Amino acid sequence: MPIDWPRFNEIVAGANRFVLTSHVRPDCDALGSELAMAGVLEALGKHVRIVNGQETPPNLAFIDPRGRIKALGADISAEELARDLTAADVVMVLDTSAWQQLGPMADVLRSTAAKKIVVDHHVSGDDLGAELFKDTSAEATGHLVVQAADALGVPLTADIARAAFAAIATDTGWFRFNSTTAATMSVAARLIEAGANPQAIYTDLYEQDTLERVQLRGRILARVKTELDGRLVHTAALAEDFAATGALPTDTEDVINLTLGIAGTEVAVIFVAVDGGKGGDAFKLSFRSRSHVDCSKLAEKFGGGGHKAAAGASIDGPIEQAQQLVLDAVRAAMR
Repeated sequence: MPIDWPRFNEIVAGANRFVLTSHVRPDCDALGSELAMAGVLEALGKHVRIVNGQETPPNLAFIDPRGRIKALGADISAEELARDLTAADVVMVLDTSAWQQLGPMADVLRSTAAKKIVVDHHVSGDDLGAELFKDTSAEATGHLVVQAADALGVPLTADIARAAFAAIATDTGWFRFNSTTAATMSVAARLIEAGANPQAIYTDLYEQDTLERVQLRGRILARVKTELDGRLVHTAALAEDFAATGALPTDTEDVINLTLGIAGTEVAVIFVAVDGGKGGDAFKLSFRSRSHVDCSKLAEKFGGGGHKAAAGASIDGPIEQAQQLVLDAVRAAMR
């Protein structure tokens, strides 16, 4: 269903103080959408605070040069956030509607008396007790923020455009995924005209790898296995890999997409040790599909969610047990 932007305008018009948040392990769509939405709201004279349940990954820090995005427990205390929430009129959740993906911000959301709204493009989600502004046909939440700006009559500034462009470009695999449409390219053109610099954003995203990240990627790719005549590909990033390379858990982002480059791959799965394995036997799961298999349905089996072509979840280990449970579900879905 199309988003009811007049209703969104009504909520924004009646509020002055906003707290924005998104999912843990934030990606560029989460971060870019938050920053772009903050710019839109501030253009209307609103007061905005951005707080996430986890810190911004170092490789994505470029998107927030002023350090506007705070992490609960690291940059802002629970007491300080509680004061903000007491004064807040609206808490806006962007790029997710799942309790599990909010991390420590889930308890914050449950306890606040402020009005809650969600702006998201994911298929799966939970009842957050929020009013939904959701379009699952959108390729990125960043595109929805541009639509919000248009609905509110806010011109696109260079800062808004840069954040929104990074959000859309990354969630479409730099405009190569099937989710990319003519409308995607049209909004990208508008963002470039408003001041987004694709070359600079691409360089910041994909040409600033650390040696540790490259070495970790090598270990993950060396562990790749194929099944079902090459249609299923899976691999893992284990605690020992992080210990050997000194890489960060966020350094695994996008590695799964490299496995899709193997000819004949229909479904890819990666298991990533949570917090680099420091938290024990627990793994983040990422699913990718370019077949009939619906990744969002697979992820839902393990408490996660996402899209048909890409989704994520979590599972406790040990790794052998986790792989058996997850891969059995994938094999069944591929039949």
